[in-house]
Amino acid sequence: MSENSGTMKKSSGANLTQGNPAGSLLRFAFPLILGNLFQQFYNMADSMIVGNFVSEDALAAVGASYALTTVFIMIAIGGGNGAAVLTSQYLGAGRYQKMKTSISTSLITFLGVSITLGLAGLFCNHWILTLLRTPENVLAQAELYLGIYFMGLPFLFMYNVLASIFHALGDSRTPLGLLIFSSVLNVILDILSVTKLGMEVDGVAIATVAAQGISACISFVLLMRKLKGYEEKGCRLFDRQMLITGTKIAVPTILQQSIVSIGMLLVQSVVNDFGSAALAGYSAGSRIESICVVPMIGTGNAVATFTAQNIGAGQLDRVREGYRASYRIIAVFGVLIAVILTAFNRQIIAAFLGDEPSGQAMATGMGYLSFIAFFMVILGAKACSDGVLRGAGDVLVFTAANLVNLAIRVTAAFTLAPVVGVAAVWYAVPIGWTVNYLISFIRYLSGHWKSKKVIAR
Repeated sequence: MSENSGTMKKSSGANLTQGNPAGSLLRFAFPLILGNLFQQFYNMADSMIVGNFVSEDALAAVGASYALTTVFIMIAIGGGNGAAVLTSQYLGAGRYQKMKTSISTSLITFLGVSITLGLAGLFCNHWILTLLRTPENVLAQAELYLGIYFMGLPFLFMYNVLASIFHALGDSRTPLGLLIFSSVLNVILDILSVTKLGMEVDGVAIATVAAQGISACISFVLLMRKLKGYEEKGCRLFDRQMLITGTKIAVPTILQQSIVSIGMLLVQSVVNDFGSAALAGYSAGSRIESICVVPMIGTGNAVATFTAQNIGAGQLDRVREGYRASYRIIAVFGVLIAVILTAFNRQIIAAFLGDEPSGQAMATGMGYLSFIAFFMVILGAKACSDGVLRGAGDVLVFTAANLVNLAIRVTAAFTLAPVVGVAAVWYAVPIGWTVNYLISFIRYLSGHWKSKKVIAR
């Protein structure tokens, strides 16, 4: 039996190659955005709980760890998104045997990668935190938090890669349900470990790893059940050539995601020089920013899946229609974010810092949010433009664009901080986003992304 003779018995995933492009994109994007919001609340729970129930120094310690953990999260997400392009295009082309092989190849590969990175991080975390000039009064707590986190890194990787695979199959609801479950479980375990067991940063780290581990196991079981809905003959567990093809897509995506996070890590080293109070305020502000970017990044990820499926089906005009529709979505989100952050930035920052926050921590967090509130639309335009290129497998240009973004942010932070203070860290952000967007948008207009061939037609 040939590869294409299999038929799909059933699927709960979205077929993004049919129906109104704007409606298809929005229906797929909304659960994805909601799921990413829960993921950010998941990540934010540690900061809020230690900031309110332990101390400002504990919040600074978790904040000092956050930029480093984000690097590994972005490697997992970038790898998953890169692998998802191959899966989505095989799905759009109706080649289910190849689709299932691409999924199993990705899971095996990233399990090995996560174990290797976890061991490396476990042995190097003290050195990295010291290199980043983490304040001495929070160094030991930050090292403890990171050590536990790295031991659970394989769970984090599989959790994120499995979510990307569900998205590639057009199913954004299953990851949403798992994120809600995992977020609630994480908060419950955080509160129990800190308020009932008397633990501090070690408790919230263990709670995070436990919640991710349970969710990763459930995700895997649900994926196996879902894949039974696709009939095939002779599906291979691992394909070396598919690994090579997927790696060509995934590596630039991983580089883009992780290098930007490394840039944030370098930028945080600038904040560290201003002391633990400024670090606490910056940590609170950056956690809120991570929530605000979710609708923009989520829409961009939806555009990537939309693009990949429609390229697989040979519908390039539909890709352009979906891209134009994404601008309307991000415009609405951008206005809402600007209004909320402008009106409530003081109350939002205070929620992280307990009953008696220091003036420097409050000023840093509020200054961060009140400035960045007006530039989220630029980030959304960048994310959607990147999404088209990523979904088409045209990843080199948007990777270069993100590197330029990184260079602007890091250079400006180090150059301007001695002149304008810690605010230099966020002054450069919209400049970097704008340049990044223009590069990706020009590439989109050129039409070169249409000629990229990830799978054989």
